[in-house]
Amino acid sequence: MAGVEINDTFVRRTLADGRVEEVAWTELAEVRLITTADGPFADDVFFVLIGATGKGCVVPHSAADTAFLSKLQRLPGFDNEKVLEAMLTVADRQFLVWRRPLPRQRLN
Repeated sequence: MAGVEINDTFVRRTLADGRVEEVAWTELAEVRLITTADGPFADDVFFVLIGATGKGCVVPHSAADTAFLSKLQRLPGFDNEKVLEAMLTVADRQFLVWRRPLPRQRLN
């Protein structure tokens, strides 16, 4: 069954052909928004969640509920301005809205 499952542990998208994309919240390394010129009658905004290993999950805006958006907005340094810019875009573009900070290096 195709669809998106979002819970406190992971985000999973099952595609129509049965393939599964998944990323655990604890492994999340980057969030991008991709916009297309396909709207308004087709999905034209997609959240791209990328895990630390490079695997990820694409969530169409139509499948993103308020709990999902709130969870993203609680990420430290999440760029709400870029999200607003993306939502107003009607062209094919990519927006980096969050990246996990690199661990601080200890100085010896």
